[in-house]
Amino acid sequence: MVVLLTMASHAGCWHAPASSAPVVIKRAQTHMGTLVTITAVAQSEDVAQAAITAGFREIHRLEELLSTWIPSSELSRVNAAAGRGAVKVSPETLTILRRSIEIAGLTDGGFNIAIGPAVDAWNVTDGSRIPGAAELSQLRSLVDLSLLRLDEQAGTAYLARPGMKIDVGGIGKGFAADLAAAVMQSAGATAGVVALSGDIKTFGRLPDGSRFPFGIKHPRKEGVLLARVDLQDEVISTAGDYERYFERAGIRYHHILDPRTLEPARGCQSVTVIARDGTLADGLDTGIFVLGPERGMELVERLPDVEAVIVDSEGKILVSSGLKDRLQLEE
Repeated sequence: MVVLLTMASHAGCWHAPASSAPVVIKRAQTHMGTLVTITAVAQSEDVAQAAITAGFREIHRLEELLSTWIPSSELSRVNAAAGRGAVKVSPETLTILRRSIEIAGLTDGGFNIAIGPAVDAWNVTDGSRIPGAAELSQLRSLVDLSLLRLDEQAGTAYLARPGMKIDVGGIGKGFAADLAAAVMQSAGATAGVVALSGDIKTFGRLPDGSRFPFGIKHPRKEGVLLARVDLQDEVISTAGDYERYFERAGIRYHHILDPRTLEPARGCQSVTVIARDGTLADGLDTGIFVLGPERGMELVERLPDVEAVIVDSEGKILVSSGLKDRLQLEE
């Protein structure tokens, strides 16, 4: 959803002219159901490669904890025990669940990791099924996030009602990018990019002193950029209705559901959030998409170190006040 536009994105290894200057290395692997690309800037190729390897290992470790596609993961075990008992989980899992509850509060419930049963009912990725009102009504009691109980002292998570299901797909990539960037810096990288689909974390600058440039995809024009922006020590995260959807009778049904109606949210085409914290940016883009452009932008303007570009349902572009001097619109 967001495109990295640096020389590092076009080559596996770029060397600055001076022998003592930093190098830029880029590698890609598949994790968390998507292509993950990591770029590292370091004083030597060995250090850059080691930092990238450390980043991938961290993402893989978190996937083993958090993926609901892995039956043995901690979240899968929490879901399997719904209504029966609390499950002991790692500090990382407790952290992402706590942050998810916090962001749900910020967005008035627009972001909700308990919406899994409704997502399964729509099954947008694999089919074009439209659940009926009665079916959605029966699911409403299963998406109540207040029934997720965390015990920080005991280190447990508990879903209080059978049939509930939590899924951190709407926040997990930003969380993983944050932690992967941290281990890369510990491994010696002076700058870099961790890109997991539409969630991209940057730290430091390129060897020539420039920031990392990015392009934001247009939500309705394939292969066209909506805008460009340069980032340093920031995360950019986009949620849009154009990646997973089907159309029926001229209506677009996409995967971002409004927890209040359990139907696709209708106020936006895309939301791009820029923040210092990847976990926050990843959760906010979905929550703001559900809130809609006006309420979403009001929230952004209240939050420190958070900016946004919102494309509403009619294609109107809204840009937060702190981003207007940095963003280059392509239209």
